[in-house]
Formats: sequence, C-alpha cells, structure tokens
Amino acid sequence: MSTPQVVVHRDKELMARAAAARLITKIVDAQAARGAASVVLTGGRNGNALLAALAESPARDAVDWARLDVWWGDERFLPDGDPERNVTQAAGLLDSVPLDPARVHPMAASDGPYGSDVEAAAEAYAAELAAAAGPGDHGRVPAFDVLMLGVGPDTHVASLFPEHPAVREQTRTVVGVHGSPKPPPTRISLTLPAIRAAHEVWLLAAGEDKAGAVALALSAPGELQAPASGAQGLSRTLWLLDRSAAAKLPRDLYPPASA
Repeated sequence: MSTPQVVVHRDKELMARAAAARLITKIVDAQAARGAASVVLTGGRNGNALLAALAESPARDAVDWARLDVWWGDERFLPDGDPERNVTQAAGLLDSVPLDPARVHPMAASDGPYGSDVEAAAEAYAAELAAAAGPGDHGRVPAFDVLMLGVGPDTHVASLFPEHPAVREQTRTVVGVHGSPKPPPTRISLTLPAIRAAHEVWLLAAGEDKAGAVALALSAPGELQAPASGAQGLSRTLWLLDRSAAAKLPRDLYPPASA
C-alpha cells in the first residue's frame, strides 16, 4: 500500500476545482494508455462539489466519456430517485456528459429488483464488480484508476463507520450495512479490501468540522478506530483538503506550495 500524500488548498471551492482538474487529467492519461478508464464516485458535500466542478469545467471535453466506467463506493438503500441517493445527487454530471449507460454502475435501490433485501443487492454489486475484473486486476474488483472517498467527521469513508461490522470485513468486496450511525440506517458499501484494489485512492475533506477526523486518520490509529486510515491505494493515496480541514495537522506534513 502507498504512503499518504497531503495536498491542501486555500478553500473548499478551489479544492473542488483543482480536484476536478486532477481527475480529468488522470482519466485522459488512463484512456491514452489503455483505451479506457474507471473511477469510483463518492457522495457527500465534497464529492458532490467535485462533480459539480467537473460538470462545469471546459476541460471535461478532453475525456472520452463513452470509454469511462463509473462505479460508486457506497449508496443509501432508498427508493430510486430519492434525493439522498448518491446516484441521484450525481445526476448533474451524469446527465451532462455522453456516458455509455452500460458503463454506469449504480448500486440497487430499495425498490429495485432485490426489494428490501440489502444483502442480495450487495451480492449483486459484488458480482457485477467481479465480472468487470480482468485477469491482471487485484482480486475480485477492477483495478480502478481513481477511487474517491469523502471523509466524515467521525473518520468514516464510504459507509464504513468506526467499530462497525462492515469495517471489519476482510473477505467480501461489497456488504449491506445495517444500523448505520448516520441516517439512513441501511446502506450498501464497498469494503476496505475492494477499496485497496484501486490504483489511486483520493480522500476528500473540507471544513473545520473535518479537522479532527483528518488529524486522527493521518496519525494511523488503525482502521477500526478510524476507517479513513485504512483507505489506501496500490500506487497512490492522496488526501485533498482545504485549510480548515488541515488545521490540526502538523505543518510539516504537507509542503508550503500545496497551501
């Protein structure tokens, strides 16, 4: 696993625009090298701000959207179209670019083909990931080019919460989450083994309410106490922060140029 790198931006707006530009470059480079690229999207205020910046960026036209696979790191197990679902919140980007619908992979809704059975929905997503994995990929998921995660004030990522059963999972790639401490209580989430199969993992945090979580996770307390500390990429682990979220970090953890 890679050593975390920290990049700090002046404010959350600049962070979102810079992260969007960084993502465009990464997708274009991957497509130039292999013909296609894959990303895992995240919800929450920082993930959605990045997607909005991406949708508004003139540079987005450099991406061949038809050759991009889009996955999600977690989802609220709610009815299709519910405004709290990550896929619903991503509609501003998804509807504005010419993606191939067959390469967009949302997690099932609670009124979808598996009804209220969140475990069956999780197993189906795991099977979809396994079917997309190639012989050179690590494990039963594709080797995502970039997997993005928002960091919660309690250090949760995806729907993996501190000391929760899902964060302890070592075998399955996708799990149903029951009794989430953050509503709604029922969710679907990638596990840490699936997250760690990505080439690059980007963790997004902005705002002073995230400062404690960022400082704790980067102090390497262990994934059970701080799930964000267990989210690492094969080749790169990148923390993208604004100054407020970085306020409790030792100043020597990131170079002055990144501020």
